[in-house]
Amino acid sequence: MIPIGLNNDSYPILSDEQLAIQKAIHGEGFFLFIGVLRYYKGLHILLDALKNTHIPCLIAGSGPIEQELKKKALQSGLSSVHFLGQVSDEVKVALLKLCRGVVFPSHLRSEAFGVTLLEGAMYGKPLISSEIGTGTSYINQNGKTGYVVPPATPSALRRAIEALHNNPDQAAQMGQAARLRYEQEFTGALMGKRYAQLYREMLKTK
Repeated sequence: MIPIGLNNDSYPILSDEQLAIQKAIHGEGFFLFIGVLRYYKGLHILLDALKNTHIPCLIAGSGPIEQELKKKALQSGLSSVHFLGQVSDEVKVALLKLCRGVVFPSHLRSEAFGVTLLEGAMYGKPLISSEIGTGTSYINQNGKTGYVVPPATPSALRRAIEALHNNPDQAAQMGQAARLRYEQEFTGALMGKRYAQLYREMLKTK
């Protein structure tokens, strides 16, 4: 198995001023989802998990169920949930730097890997995902790099979010573990070396 790898150097490097501008707009310590708003992303579960809380959550991305989700958030009185639509790479990096953690509630196996989780790990953030038997739990190790919760279970998702929200030191420790796992398993350089080794092994069999 050769997992997807990311190069940190291919992402924008923000100046202190650029980061300060985004901090003034969005604050910090929020939970962050990034992705296309599709049926299998589990965002309706996330909204249910955040009911009757004031935990800030930013949803970056657009997609076919965007209006449905906005309506649900409005009806649920989720004033601390904000839909940002599509964002630039610079804004995405700023959000990853400013957030408390990355939440990725995909509840169906249509979610095969979860590059957003990898981006969160690359920026040293704790991760929250669901156990759906795909690559998401290969990236996110429960209790170490974040929390893996049962799919489609708002109460479990809420407990994981509250745990990181209420314990910033623990969140930071898990974020450091996520960054270390990225460095050990998911860099672009490692992916390239693994493919090169695979090609060499295939050539030897001929």
